[in-house]
Amino acid sequence: MKIRNLVLAIALANSAASVVAAQDHSTMDHSKMDHSKPTQPPVDHSKMDHSKMDHSKMDHSKMDHSKMDHSKMDHSKMDHSTTNPPPVDHSKMDHSKMGAMDTPREPIPSVTDADRRAAFPELHDHHAHGTGIYGSVIVDRLEMDDDDGYAMEAEAWIGGDVRKFVISTELHGDKHELEEASFDLLYSQGVRAWWDVVAGVRQDFPSDHSRTWLAAGVRGFAPYKFEVSAMTYASDGGRAMANFEGEYETLLTNRAIVQWRGEANLRNKAEPELQLGTGLTTASIGARLRYEIRKEFAPYIGVQYERSFGNTRRLRTSSGEKAGDVSFVAGIRFWF
Repeated sequence: MKIRNLVLAIALANSAASVVAAQDHSTMDHSKMDHSKPTQPPVDHSKMDHSKMDHSKMDHSKMDHSKMDHSKMDHSKMDHSTTNPPPVDHSKMDHSKMGAMDTPREPIPSVTDADRRAAFPELHDHHAHGTGIYGSVIVDRLEMDDDDGYAMEAEAWIGGDVRKFVISTELHGDKHELEEASFDLLYSQGVRAWWDVVAGVRQDFPSDHSRTWLAAGVRGFAPYKFEVSAMTYASDGGRAMANFEGEYETLLTNRAIVQWRGEANLRNKAEPELQLGTGLTTASIGARLRYEIRKEFAPYIGVQYERSFGNTRRLRTSSGEKAGDVSFVAGIRFWF
């Protein structure tokens, strides 16, 4: 009996030693093991019933979800209703301890009469215009054409923003003689923004056809920045005439500018010695392209078409002149 018990004890001891030896992997050389061939067959999770698994005890934070193929998962069978967090009971929250409510807000005070008087004080003085004295001289045209003719149009003024005195002159001629010239002395009064009423006298030259005229008219900027001048003149013998001018500038660049210009003249009495009839006597239209080397100095080139009408046209054509003529011009424009 004792021998049988001894044999049984030795057998149990050997079995325990073999189990311990099988679990001691520290002495194994893992570098020589071929892990590419799994020692166990793969588990088919598609046949497993996950509905009976208790996921509440699983630690999902340690799971590597990046290697999972979610495209083959059927999310339609998942019960997401149990994944929502429990509702928050705001009635049990103590908002009185929040820092944002520690400082009480002051109500906006009502506007008083004193506040209104401070914001809109009574004005006892009106703004005064034209308190300074200024002046300028501008030579708008100083040019020659391809027929050896020349022309000049210049203006100078002195005064304030509203009231000023204006001196203007215009002359035309060729290499042989001065054909016509005029000199205007006008008083200008501003009546509206961008508009002036002018009145004064005009003297025509040369001496063999000189005449003095009373002048009155308006000048200013029409909508869309058209510069407009409408002048009327009256002289002895019941003579009267009118002159209308309009200019518009197109900016190609900050320095290259096209100046469009049109002019028309009318008379109520004919003067055959000056080849001028009644009604619309002459009209012209032209364009001048100038380049402002400086704002005060700009050379230009251009083209102009002038035509005579009515009795003036008949008087000029009978003396061998053309009814209409196109001329190319070149000149300078400057002011100071």
